[in-house]
Amino acid sequence: MADLKYYDIILKPLMTEKSMELLENQCYSFYVHPKATKTQIKEAVEKLFAGTKVARVNTLATHPKKRHRRSQQQGFRPGRTVKRKKALVTLAPGSNAIDLFEGL
Repeated sequence: MADLKYYDIILKPLMTEKSMELLENQCYSFYVHPKATKTQIKEAVEKLFAGTKVARVNTLATHPKKRHRRSQQQGFRPGRTVKRKKALVTLAPGSNAIDLFEGL
């Protein structure tokens, strides 16, 4: 288990068309730290957003893929994409909604 603080776990919200449709069902998607567990994600959401109660957390880890980068001096160089982890957080009925667009 990684020694992470609750403010280090949630990196940023995931804003796609599918995630915007899931907002109607109080299901929010976030990019989270790759070593975070489901219980840590649940605690982090409940601490960061006051009045929320998490019912369920689903996670999805995307592993890095091999890619080639173009460099003018050295031609093609091997590289990798970033390892990421996504979390779908479903809130309990009667819980306060998370306002993702508060500062906009």
